[in-house]
Amino acid sequence: MASYMSGATSDSVQCPVCSQDFTSDAINGHLDVCLLKRDADSGPPMKKFCSEAVPKPPAGDHHTAPSGVFSMFHSKKGKSSHQNETNSLFANKQAGGGAVNKGVKRSFPAEVQDEPKYSGTQMRNDEQTLNATPTSSLRALITSNKPLAETLRPNTMDEYFGQSKVVGEQTLLRSLLDCQEIPSLILWGPPGCGKTTLARIIASTNKKKGTARFVPLSATSASTAEVREVIKQAQNELRLCNRRTILFIDEIHRFNKSQQDTFLPHVECGTVTLIGATTENPSFQVNAALLSRCRVLVLEKLSVEAMGSILDRAVAALGITVLDRDQGSTKRSDEQVDGNEPRVYIEQKALDTIAYLCDGDARTGLNSLQLAVQAQVSLTQSGLTGPDGCTQEILVKEEHIKEGLQRSHILYDKAGEEHFNCISALHKSMRGSHENAALYWLGRMLEGGEDPLYVARRLVRFASEDVGMADPFALPQAVSAFQACHFIGMPECEVILAQCVIYLSRAAKSVDVYMAYKNVKACLRNHKGPLPPVPLHLRNAPTRLMKQLGCAKDYKYNPAFSAPVEQQYLPEELQGIDFFTWTPSER
Repeated sequence: MASYMSGATSDSVQCPVCSQDFTSDAINGHLDVCLLKRDADSGPPMKKFCSEAVPKPPAGDHHTAPSGVFSMFHSKKGKSSHQNETNSLFANKQAGGGAVNKGVKRSFPAEVQDEPKYSGTQMRNDEQTLNATPTSSLRALITSNKPLAETLRPNTMDEYFGQSKVVGEQTLLRSLLDCQEIPSLILWGPPGCGKTTLARIIASTNKKKGTARFVPLSATSASTAEVREVIKQAQNELRLCNRRTILFIDEIHRFNKSQQDTFLPHVECGTVTLIGATTENPSFQVNAALLSRCRVLVLEKLSVEAMGSILDRAVAALGITVLDRDQGSTKRSDEQVDGNEPRVYIEQKALDTIAYLCDGDARTGLNSLQLAVQAQVSLTQSGLTGPDGCTQEILVKEEHIKEGLQRSHILYDKAGEEHFNCISALHKSMRGSHENAALYWLGRMLEGGEDPLYVARRLVRFASEDVGMADPFALPQAVSAFQACHFIGMPECEVILAQCVIYLSRAAKSVDVYMAYKNVKACLRNHKGPLPPVPLHLRNAPTRLMKQLGCAKDYKYNPAFSAPVEQQYLPEELQGIDFFTWTPSER
């Protein structure tokens, strides 16, 4: 520390990070704060020091608090003067290229002095999201490497469409959001329905009022150590600044049960407010203990009307003119077209096609719009002006949209929730003898990439469970379909599965076999005491000893009699029971 001694006083020590002067008793505690801040600004959370307290400057020292540590300790005047001083020194350092002198305060970038940043993995709303205003450059947005869905991500609830049941004006979450009392949430919904966007809007609202900080992580890349480091920072933030931490975990189902247990005590005591996003059923993928501490919000697939509003906002932000499909007139945006950019038009029919084919996925819809416009803009190889010197006009048509999408975007996860939803719908449609619906659900599964052998196995099960003895030929039909699918494979075997589905839908139904065996299992499980022994006359007697014990004695061999034989086949305790009509409550 001797090399950093300030020339002002003999017992004053200069911080090597922020160049502030402190007493020798306070410098160690201050270094913890500075090192923690510097590591958070430079990259992902690593091994950081924990600050126990913020040291005060020595008496009579009029230096401002360390810049970039905690913004609440800055006054506006001191912050402004220090900003000008450090900017000037930073410019001199770049020009001269010399080392920093011992007595000269080091400068920091402007963003560090304005507000602390905590982790390199955190996504900054103001840096990654642009407001949907028509003043943005069309070429800059279209040619950007960033997807349009990310560029035009909403920042306010007014720009958030399609989830009025969850965040409408009169909903509980909306009222909690307005009063800054957000509980821990699990957002469950299909891809592109707005889970991440909703979490960022919640964070942005709290950030503007200074009541909470937002830390986003993804379970696909974050480790348990990284989560614990964020929780440690949240504890310090709550203790020192009385500011809560909103921890957003995308794809939270990717964490195993032991990793999810890391959040339990901290969510329960309020150290962090957890917002988890998942496309899988949280009942199966999220730890029950964690689930009980969170409120589950189910986000639905976006409707065609909601997708239309999202697309209208996108074309308005890009300054694209929409050609009315019905009247043939034009609906122009309020933007004054820049002469350095081409005039881009899009048919209303093309927007409608996106809204219908994206299957409620806003990400797919916006990125499809970006792809179609990019493709048409790239065709103007000779510049922005035509042969007559006028600005070129580009028209995006419906066929351009279809060419980019190729086919309807089918939402189907053959290892997730939609897999079980569709097979359940297929099974119930065949049980109800609705062959059209059964064919539809079969098509949803096969076109979505389902394994045909899985479907065939379920048809074999259905042949016994729901058709049973009403049509004994149903089981051979289903088994033959399974073997044919195994031999041929997709796509040729799809017609074989369709034939089997139609046969089972039209077949007579009987659940006698299924219910009778279900009653047998219930009888065995509910029996009190030891299970009854097999009657002696029903036992085999291959040895002399077993015969002497009475095995097979008085057994009547049925083929030896010309009429039905009266003898007991059930244990004594079960005499007279009929499993086809018996119910477990009768015993």
